[in-house]
Amino acid sequence: MRRLRPALILLLLAAFALTAHAQQTLRVAAAADLQPLLPSILAQFTAQTGIRTSASYKSSAVLTTSILNGAPFDLFMAADLSFPQKVIAAGLAAESTPVAYARGTLVLWTRNDTPFKQLSINSLRDPALKRLAIANPQHAPYGRAAQNALDHLGLYSTLKPKLVIAENIAQAAQYADSGNAQMGMISLTSALTLRMKASGHYVLVPRHAYLPILQGAVVLKNSRNAQAGERFLQFLASPTVARELEARGLAPAR
Repeated sequence: MRRLRPALILLLLAAFALTAHAQQTLRVAAAADLQPLLPSILAQFTAQTGIRTSASYKSSAVLTTSILNGAPFDLFMAADLSFPQKVIAAGLAAESTPVAYARGTLVLWTRNDTPFKQLSINSLRDPALKRLAIANPQHAPYGRAAQNALDHLGLYSTLKPKLVIAENIAQAAQYADSGNAQMGMISLTSALTLRMKASGHYVLVPRHAYLPILQGAVVLKNSRNAQAGERFLQFLASPTVARELEARGLAPAR
């Protein structure tokens, strides 16, 4: 049998390494507020690097529980810093502190066919409001922010019987968009989707009414693709991607 020449062996090994690199998949656990915008960002990352991606979108609390129970993710992108910190405390993260990648914004949204044509924060005091959708404050950072805002406005006790509690912020947006609630306190990322812009309108919830929604990420320590996770976080911080995130509802973390 003829022996392969050393140069040919090196060429074959390089080709194998490139193939393995192209076939690796970065598995992302992503907060529900990222669902409207993250797929296109991941697609850009794949086009630039050849690294395939897959993402699971749920509330930050549900994803945290999955990770603590051994779910095989490589990167956790939460809607605040507290849930990545729980992963760090459990010794499951490569970082010692979460990487703050963006700042979320809470808005009040309603359909165009509701009675609230001149929508404002004071619309929350309108007796015509019978159902208000928010994400579950125990599971979702945007739900916690909504509860903070209602408390700050002195409206939580009054509106509590009217609240329609969603599992996550994406579901809260669906409840408002479908008419299951007349208004929704949702993420700006949801309000800026083509569907929500066409069917309704929104106002910003005053920032001083809720604690900052600093969104944080960690690469998981036992990840098979930790290097790809770190590379994606660097990609996310690039000026071009940061501008796209801001245009779609996520401000810079600073």
